Amino acid sequence: MLASWLWLAAENLLERGISHYFDKKIPPAALRYITQLVHQESLCFVVPFFVLTTAWNSGQALFTALLIVAALISITDPIYYKWLAPRRWLYFIFHGVTLFAALLTTLPLLFHLPTPQSYLWSLAIAALLTCPSAAHNLPINKWKRHLIVLLLIITTCGLGYLVRPWIPPASLWLTQVAITDHIDDEIKSPTQQLKVVSSDQLRNGIYAYTAIHAPRGLNERIYHQWSRNGKKLDKIALDITGGREQGYRAWSHKMNFPEDVAGDWKITVMTDGNQVIGVLRFEVVE
Repeated sequence: MLASWLWLAAENLLERGISHYFDKKIPPAALRYITQLVHQESLCFVVPFFVLTTAWNSGQALFTALLIVAALISITDPIYYKWLAPRRWLYFIFHGVTLFAALLTTLPLLFHLPTPQSYLWSLAIAALLTCPSAAHNLPINKWKRHLIVLLLIITTCGLGYLVRPWIPPASLWLTQVAITDHIDDEIKSPTQQLKVVSSDQLRNGIYAYTAIHAPRGLNERIYHQWSRNGKKLDKIALDITGGREQGYRAWSHKMNFPEDVAGDWKITVMTDGNQVIGVLRFEVVE
């Protein structure tokens, strides 16, 4: 994906050079065919990761749906060549979003970067490469273009930072979850799974059990954020290590509860950068 930016930048120069020296014109679609292959391979590689890690009852569904639509566009020639490719500014934005998703997936896998660092690096690289290229193809005066590029980079990075909870952590997903009142220390698994908990059961505390799949070599800090009826109560840090196929087993044990415990409880499993990995829910009754 990174190398393909050189191809995109040289596409017009290559077309003019061949036309000048060989007196032959190459159809633009022929030059863009390689870029289309890059888009197809990249999107078809990352989409399954995002489908697996998306919390579908949250805003993350919008980003994953966007990637699925982008993948469909990349394999539909009439839309790709007649609608997307002629609009160069949109073409570069499409390439930038694909690059962003590819980096989110591969940086933790290849370089074992924690998810928060991978997100910031992916956002910065995609913004720095996409904004100048997209602005260059807008019908504006040259002296205004530099200011617009700077504003676009700042806006893109700021917006990307704010919407982190809406972006799935492509390399982390839940393989097993449970609400339970007892953990078997020998097998490190819950003895039972509860959907409804009585107030009497809370006297000895309640466990939120999660097994999280992470790439081998990745050390990550995650959080269990406990909420009741939408009000946040506790945020408990847990350190996990990647490499186990069934997921790294970790749990938080909540002992302190308010006087009024009845209601809908939720444990949001999130990264250090507030990207949601998954959600556990249970109900407390009197």
